[in-house]
Parts: sequence; C-alpha cells; structure tokens
Amino acid sequence: MQVTYYGHSCFMVRVGEHQLLFDPFITPNELAKDIDIASLQPDFILLSHGHADHVADAATIQQQSGAQIISNFEVVTWYNNQGIENAHPMNHGGAFDFPFGRVKYVNAIHSSSLPDGSYGGNPGGFIIESAEGNFYYAGDTALTMDMQLFGRKELKFAFLPIGDNFTMGVDDAVTAAGFIKCNHIIGMHYDTFPPIQIDKDEARRKFRNAEAELILFDIGETKSL
Repeated sequence: MQVTYYGHSCFMVRVGEHQLLFDPFITPNELAKDIDIASLQPDFILLSHGHADHVADAATIQQQSGAQIISNFEVVTWYNNQGIENAHPMNHGGAFDFPFGRVKYVNAIHSSSLPDGSYGGNPGGFIIESAEGNFYYAGDTALTMDMQLFGRKELKFAFLPIGDNFTMGVDDAVTAAGFIKCNHIIGMHYDTFPPIQIDKDEARRKFRNAEAELILFDIGETKSL
C-alpha cells in the first residue's frame, strides 16, 4: 500500500486500484499550503467525524472527483442535505464491504459537530481489511480499552493521533500501539496548532523504547508500507 500525507490528519492510502482519502483538511492549513487539492482524485473519502479540521475540503474534493463519502449517519445526512448523494452512512460496530475491502466503523472518544454547528453524531475510527493487509485509522480519540479488541485484525500499520490536548498524546499512543498489537504507527494530529506541537525526536524515542516504530511524514511525502 502507498500512503501520502497532506497535513494534520489527512492521508491518501492506495489500496489496490482504489484511492482512499481520510479527513481532508488542507486549504485552511498553512502548513499544507503547497498542496494543490485540485490534483486529488480519490475514489472514497472517509470522514472520522464532523469537525472542520477533518472535513474542510471534503465537499470540494468530492465534487471534483465523484468520490463516495463514508462516515457516520449524521455526517452523511449533512452532506446529503447539501446535494451530495454519493455517500455511505455507517454507525459504531457496523461493517460493510466496499470494492477495496471491508470497513468497520469503531469507537472513538472525542466530540463532533459540523462546520455550521450542526450535530455531527458520534466520532469514530475505521478498521480497513483488504487483500493487501489491514490497517486502523483512529481519527481523533482518547486512549480507550476498546483498542484491545482491534488487535485481533493483525494490523499492518495504524494511524494514531499524538498531539495531546485535543486527543491522546504520545504516551497514550504508545499504550494504544500495545493494545492494538501494531508496531508500525503513523502519527497524526500534531504540530498544526500551537497546543498540539510536539518534540518529534522525543516522540520517536518513546516508541523505540516500547519496541515500536513511529512513522512521521513530511507534508506531500509518499511512503510504501
């Protein structure tokens, strides 16, 4: 699988012939100013919750690409009401088979509202099962005991927030990596705003001490995992 980082918590994951874009917050992010969203052509857009720093560019990218939005029922309904019909609603504990693989919508401990203040339902994360391997996208979350169940999926890698303040920080992410039984962790939701700036070298050291790898991308960088 190929993974490209577009800043904050936004990643594109290529699974087989399909491109999956997670939580697009690009144009309002000064750190991602060199990313041209007009070049993004995902097949699916997965939204963990409704906060603006996760959905800011979702409608624009959907309209230019025709991608299907995947999110919780309330977020999908909100987009339906804006005229976007190509959207698939899910809810916690449910799974569905898509052309690229199976998606399960799992618990996240956070809050959720949409950019206009509408109710955003309950936030979540995604476990993706595919022929190329399984991975977990946590979205914005605190450390939760539910993560101990996710390790049953033999995860190839996982996206975890590490910025603290609004989500779990590095120490809890190290614990989460143990819970999900995954040693290859892609950090997200850090450095975008002053309250979530981190010491990246220290973060990597803490993961190494736990016999895990913290993978941090430069914005615009692509890695094969």
